[in-house]
Amino acid sequence: MDRIAGRFARVEPRRRIRRLVLGLLSDLPRKNCWTIAEWAGDATPDGMQHLLNRAKWDADIVRDDLRDYVVEHLHEDQAVLVVDETGDVKKGTDTVGVQRQYTGTAGRIENSQVAVYLVYAGQRGHAAVDRELYIPRSWTDQPDRCQAAGLDPDTAFATKPELAARMVARFLDAGHHARWVAGDEVYGGNPKLRAALEERGTGYVLAVACNHEFTTQAGKFRADTLAKKLPKHAWQQLSAGAGAKGQRFYDWAHIDLPDPTPGHRHLLIRSNRTTGELAYYRCYSPHPVPLTTLVRVAGSRWRVEERFQSGKGLAGLDEHQVRRYRSWSRWVTLAMLAHAFLAVVRADEHTRHPAPDNLIPLTCNEIARLFTTLIAQHVHDATHRLRWSHWRRRHQARSQASHYHRQATAPA
Repeated sequence: MDRIAGRFARVEPRRRIRRLVLGLLSDLPRKNCWTIAEWAGDATPDGMQHLLNRAKWDADIVRDDLRDYVVEHLHEDQAVLVVDETGDVKKGTDTVGVQRQYTGTAGRIENSQVAVYLVYAGQRGHAAVDRELYIPRSWTDQPDRCQAAGLDPDTAFATKPELAARMVARFLDAGHHARWVAGDEVYGGNPKLRAALEERGTGYVLAVACNHEFTTQAGKFRADTLAKKLPKHAWQQLSAGAGAKGQRFYDWAHIDLPDPTPGHRHLLIRSNRTTGELAYYRCYSPHPVPLTTLVRVAGSRWRVEERFQSGKGLAGLDEHQVRRYRSWSRWVTLAMLAHAFLAVVRADEHTRHPAPDNLIPLTCNEIARLFTTLIAQHVHDATHRLRWSHWRRRHQARSQASHYHRQATAPA
């Protein structure tokens, strides 16, 4: 919190933002302005809502502080930048960026809000360092709707790969270094993103679909067609990294791809040893690299899923109840900061105090549990709890009356 304290001109928001981040790290079953304000001892949620809506501070500058904090503590020469999106299911149509769209969170098309994240992933740990909200065309085609949600009326539509390229450029332009970028098929199938990374000399291992075409010396072929042409001795059993149940072993093969431009390009193929299911990756590196390196980078993408699970479960990343863009960017940035704190503590503990053989190393979940129990626990008397119960019921009664009045006066 000392690192970002200078971003707030007044002492009140500095104190309140500390309580908000502590609330995000707490064991509250549901984290929003109401529950965190009650947990922190506030009489109403007005102060927390003011912090997210009207208080003067720049979430993008705090994001930059967060990025520097993560790189400083988790720095690694072989770190990978992983780009991926996650969706939050939302009701209504007024929340910024919401529309009916596919979200992996629900596994189907839902009314949801989707954001793209950039995660710094290394052996010591991983944490998100940037975020961009995906604004669909159904919003950018309606300037009034954008303005009502706190967006610039001239907001231009940007695809998810364009948002990813924007975040990678910000990371590199800030003076940080990353040799690799990894992502799923949404990003691997986008030639503009690949060209932007190659122009900066940044290697990538990006997933592509089975029907993605590659140019070889014999002509153009689909990825699955090339996989069928490989002899048995072309496959190697390699681990893509440690998982919850041990090393993740797959069979891997790669095909060199000719290209007149500088650099080295490959088709990387992964085969599940049990089901035989194949996955395909388009790869680029400025210099020759062994197959083991490509496999390591491909495996690092799965850490993003772990990051989303822990970010949502431990830091309330998806539990915001805000509608405007400014509030969204502030909440998400602070949730990323809370999760980064856990990741940094975990990395430092593993380095300074290795666990004995009869214990697994400390996890982010266990650190959060200990932190909440030993440091951030707030205990309030019955009067405080009853006052909040009265406030909630009064607020809900007003909302209910407003809904009934709106329904009664609506034209038939």
